[in-house]
Amino acid sequence: METPGLSVGAVARRLGVSASTLRTWDRRYGIGPSRRSEGSHRRYDASDVARLEVMHRLILQGAPPGEAARVALGGEAGREEAREPRAHGAGGNRLALSTAPARTRGLARAVMALNGPVVTGTVREAVARDGVVRAWEELISPVLRSIGERYAATGEAVEIEHFLSNAALAVLAEVTAPPPHTQTRPVLLACAPEEQHSLPAYALGAALAERGIAGRMLGARVPEKALRDAVERIGPGAVFVWSQMPYTGDTGVLARVPGGRPAPRVIAGGPGWARPLPEGVRFAASLPEAVEAVAEALGMPG
Repeated sequence: METPGLSVGAVARRLGVSASTLRTWDRRYGIGPSRRSEGSHRRYDASDVARLEVMHRLILQGAPPGEAARVALGGEAGREEAREPRAHGAGGNRLALSTAPARTRGLARAVMALNGPVVTGTVREAVARDGVVRAWEELISPVLRSIGERYAATGEAVEIEHFLSNAALAVLAEVTAPPPHTQTRPVLLACAPEEQHSLPAYALGAALAERGIAGRMLGARVPEKALRDAVERIGPGAVFVWSQMPYTGDTGVLARVPGGRPAPRVIAGGPGWARPLPEGVRFAASLPEAVEAVAEALGMPG
């Protein structure tokens, strides 16, 4: 007796997509069930499922759905053609990272597919194996830059940036538990007033925690008065302020950080700051430089 085939729900569970996605693929691209059961319900046979598995895999690798469907319907020759999916203009379904290491390209593909488990697992593995600084410099930051370039060119991918930022933030939070015992003054971490891009400051907090340095995070869009009050409240050894966008980089905020005995070292990070910076303010052009600047301010070089 011929097997009855699989329902749309069963195939959706097998691929990890929704039933409505399968129906859309059938309607738009003609890649759907080829049989009907006795009750006239359409059923997927083994060859239908195999084609869908090819399509799904190619989409996760960065191919646009239409091209993935064409390849899946075309058989083995088409699969060879699509091993490196083409970007369609400035859009498409992948980021411009063709020369990046395989791990970075893999993260980019997972981000574009909004594949949470793969994104989180990739970032967590990199942080555990290489540490926060290297994971940031070689994995997270290149993908974020590529997303930014895509947004500048097309106005798209805001949701992709938010998705990666939230996943990375969750992993960094696992690293940022305050050290149980520290003899150094704390470090205050904040974003400039109206600055909403806070992930780099959280990356610094996690990198400092790896070195046993306690950070106090104020987060995004910190009003100047709140920053000043926090400095006066805890007497930090260093104050790091991040500005991503030029309209948030008012250097007067840095100049007006309260002093003390001893005064905290003020460190500015991010491309938003105008030049020149106020006297005594150090600029950190990268995460490694920010970590070293903080360590030096606390008398912990090396």
